Amino acid sequence: MSDIDELINKLAQDTAITKRAPHPFMLSAQWMGAAVIYLPIALLLFGARNDLSSKLHDFWFMAEIISLIGMAIATSFGAALLSYPDLHQKQRVAFAPVVALALFMAVMFLAWRADNPPVPLPVHTYECTRSIILISLLPGAVLLYMMRKFASTHYLWAGSIALLFAFSIGALWERLHEQTDSIVHVVAWHYLPMIGFGIVGMWLGKKLLKW
Repeated sequence: MSDIDELINKLAQDTAITKRAPHPFMLSAQWMGAAVIYLPIALLLFGARNDLSSKLHDFWFMAEIISLIGMAIATSFGAALLSYPDLHQKQRVAFAPVVALALFMAVMFLAWRADNPPVPLPVHTYECTRSIILISLLPGAVLLYMMRKFASTHYLWAGSIALLFAFSIGALWERLHEQTDSIVHVVAWHYLPMIGFGIVGMWLGKKLLKW
């Protein structure tokens, strides 16, 4: 009995202040703000495509870029919500990345249909995937590190969405950097590797976010 009383007294005297976790909107905004800074720096270091100013008037190119940005926003917010054990009472919104991914796939399908006659394939192949992964490593590592501070109960999905956010930033950089308009090439070497990146994210989520 004395042990219980001692424990109660100890807990009552514990006045440590716990810092309140930020709202998911704020968390997502911080990550997107960091991406907005990171992307131009990467373009300054490695260069943007020479015809970027003219490509900004290309309907399907801009539709692709906008849908990529939308996916980055959706995955950043999804990762923020999935960092909380109760998804911050927004279970449906947490799966917004699925909708964003579906819209992105629809845009790419329509862009592929509009690519007639098809633009010739570039001479390179997997180099694009490698570049996207290299650009994605930093935001992916930072995001997973920050998410470890929370208590996700959906660690597989959280890790996957986190890496999809990082990959979307890398893919956006590559699209603004690489001088190619072949939709077949872009789909094969820019976007299909997202599947593998998402699977790796699930593995990392189990290793790093499980508590």
